[in-house]
Amino acid sequence: MRLFRSLLVLGIWVGLAGMVSAQAGTFTFVQLSDTHWGFNNPKINPDFAGTFPKAIAEVNRLKVKPDFLVFTGDETHTTGDDAVRRQRMTDFKAMAGTLSVKTVHFLPGEHDVGMDAGAAYQEFFGDLHYTFDYKGVHFVALDNVSNPDGTLGDSQLAWLGKLLQGWDKDAQIILFAHRPLVDVYAPWDWRTKDGAKAVALLKDFPNTTLFYGHIHQKRIDAQSGFTQFAAQGMMFPLPPPGTLTTASQVPWDAKKPYRGLGFRAVTVDPVAKKLVVVEYALKTDASTAMEDDEIED
Repeated sequence: MRLFRSLLVLGIWVGLAGMVSAQAGTFTFVQLSDTHWGFNNPKINPDFAGTFPKAIAEVNRLKVKPDFLVFTGDETHTTGDDAVRRQRMTDFKAMAGTLSVKTVHFLPGEHDVGMDAGAAYQEFFGDLHYTFDYKGVHFVALDNVSNPDGTLGDSQLAWLGKLLQGWDKDAQIILFAHRPLVDVYAPWDWRTKDGAKAVALLKDFPNTTLFYGHIHQKRIDAQSGFTQFAAQGMMFPLPPPGTLTTASQVPWDAKKPYRGLGFRAVTVDPVAKKLVVVEYALKTDASTAMEDDEIED
């Protein structure tokens, strides 16, 4: 397997990933999303049982060892059978346990929680939303999937607002969620219906970034003081917004196996409050050279 990666830089902190890792005080985390364990359609992904283990192996081989890893939802694929759901979560958690990264955080996706309001998910993975600090950076994991209407809800918004009251306005905040907070494409429900309320709460915090999943593709949306990064999925890609009548799974292309599947590593400089985002795509073409695309903002 060959890796093709692109480097995205926010702010004025520019450098190759290896150089960045040497900066004093920096740290790195990995984001994996939409593994959909339990999906079994060979027309969409004939390697449905092997893609996630391949990603784990690639993460374990990273030269810069991550400080932690986060799964941003849809760890498992929807099933109406409660016993099957719990078995999928058992299997997924066992595989995640083979990661060399010792600290792993989980977030729910609608496929994980939609059938039982998150009951099984919480048994296996813990709270649906939470916060933690790491090396001076505030991390917030939001739940915008367990409510049937696809909202954060008043209670969680109040929790977020109270949380922010105790933080310095210059603090660096990194959010995780399954869905975007800024609308990507409402007809496909690529949004959080009350996401604008969360963004409004964060308007006085100009160093805020969201990493999310759900749309199974790389995408960046930015507005003043807020940037959101969509992640590739690990089971199948989805089409660009609005290009089809529905957000149908993109069929497997034998000439381009694993296209649109991958993960990312994010290196954080807490002092400069900057990020370097490196995208990894699973490739099988050994002749494909590893490349870096560098974007400065």
